[in-house]
Amino acid sequence: MRELVLTPKFERAFRKFVLRNPKLQQRIEKTLAKMREDIYLPNLGTHSLKGQLLGLKACSCGYDCRIIFSVETDPETKQEVIILLDIGTHDEVY
Repeated sequence: MRELVLTPKFERAFRKFVLRNPKLQQRIEKTLAKMREDIYLPNLGTHSLKGQLLGLKACSCGYDCRIIFSVETDPETKQEVIILLDIGTHDEVY
């Protein structure tokens, strides 16, 4: 199981997004739990990004909700961690 690392930008975007869409908070939290298990679960729709976001990945947590993240190796523990970078609608994050 991978650890989730929330960046300050992700935390701000999450708070802002949930204020606008309070009904999505529970779905987002379930998506984050699934990501800890396996980021490639089919219902997450994980895909690699191109262009300015090359090297990052995105997954879906609802009809118009995307999470942008990267998978990196923690230099201390040598374990893979998921760095959560941004969350929002398709237009907000891309």
